Amino acid sequence: MKQLLFILLLSTSILIIPGCDKSESKPNEPVETNKTIVEHFGQLNVNGKDIVDKDGNSVVLRGMSLFWSQWGGQYYNKETIKWLRDDWKCTVIRAAMGVEGGAYLDNPEAEFQKVKAAIDACIELGIYVIVDWHDHSAEEHLEESKAFFERISSCYGNYPNIIYELYNEPLNVSWNDVLKPYHEEVISVIRTNDPNNIIVAGTPNWSQDVEDVIDNKLVGSNIAYSFHFYSSTHKQELRDKAIQAINAGIPLFVTEWGMSEANGNGIIDNASLNEWADFLEAYNLSWCNWSIVNKDETSAALLPTTSSLSGWSESDLSVSGKIIRDYLRLMNSELFDLL
Repeated sequence: MKQLLFILLLSTSILIIPGCDKSESKPNEPVETNKTIVEHFGQLNVNGKDIVDKDGNSVVLRGMSLFWSQWGGQYYNKETIKWLRDDWKCTVIRAAMGVEGGAYLDNPEAEFQKVKAAIDACIELGIYVIVDWHDHSAEEHLEESKAFFERISSCYGNYPNIIYELYNEPLNVSWNDVLKPYHEEVISVIRTNDPNNIIVAGTPNWSQDVEDVIDNKLVGSNIAYSFHFYSSTHKQELRDKAIQAINAGIPLFVTEWGMSEANGNGIIDNASLNEWADFLEAYNLSWCNWSIVNKDETSAALLPTTSSLSGWSESDLSVSGKIIRDYLRLMNSELFDLL
């Protein structure tokens, strides 16, 4: 039955930067009187290959990734995130802070403030937030990454909402010689301030070669590993890599996936999309779909003509936007009804 799910939905449509300024406004308490998603699940943990809640029960988070902050920063706000929670039923939002391309390396404070706005909104609205160092060459920006995550963990390490993503999509570099040492240094910074929240480590080759982590995991608790795919390009061969890692006890978090081709554009392969949906559900994998932006490309959830920050009707959504909204509502509504 799950295999038909998406088909049915388709038919319907080194910089020194300031630390945490204690005078800065902190996120308000959750705005609703009902229990929030974060109050429901509480502090997340990694247990073996699974992400579990405060009671040790398996958790599957499903949500949306915001676009690169330097090009989609208008959506890093409470209005958009509240709509994604209330209408799309997102339980997690990924704040994809751009690093290169006129982003953090050039304008660290401006990009930090965008991420801060998204984090504050998610905390106030009671959902989880992935703080993503959205970089393809983070090993070249180690000191900048450490400074950023020191500031984030110092400001927000006491909130159970936070998930740290240390490296979006490494290129074809060695796990043992490049990525593992990078992650170890950044993790040591975070853990000084935040011993508990989940950290997601990027894996080689666009966060696809997760099998490289087998028998060579990072030391420490509450560490997962990123796995990315684009369903119209990637097929069973990539799922086999993930299954190999899962069977070896590697906890995966799908911090980014799209239903387009790997370049973010192209066709939507419906059969492959359903195979990936089955895979995600079969292995209880948490995920964020790429992405919330009004751009003329297949993976963008909004049409380029959509100018509003929330309140989107179906006519404001792309084909992929309609599909993923329907799927999120289908899979998450029962959870929200419990609150």
